[in-house]
Amino acid sequence: MENSSRFFCNKDCEYFPCHKTADPDSFNCLFCYCPLYALGPKCGGNYRILPNGVKSCEDCLVPHRPGGYEHVLSRIGGIIELAAEDPGEEP
Repeated sequence: MENSSRFFCNKDCEYFPCHKTADPDSFNCLFCYCPLYALGPKCGGNYRILPNGVKSCEDCLVPHRPGGYEHVLSRIGGIIELAAEDPGEEP
């Protein structure tokens, strides 16, 4: 695939690929840090909860596969809702 606004492959990254994959040429690095992590079980990815309670996305390729961009965009409204619930501290 060619790099674009929906797909970016950074084979020069020291961590590439950061997840096991059989097709590194189609590995999308655009969402290096998944914006859906905060959605917990509503992220739609293949995550697991570690014994210490931390969400692990080690085995998730959803945002890195073809169609991952569209998947993230389809759930980004949930992130916006989370931000509206907790606006954080004012500067």
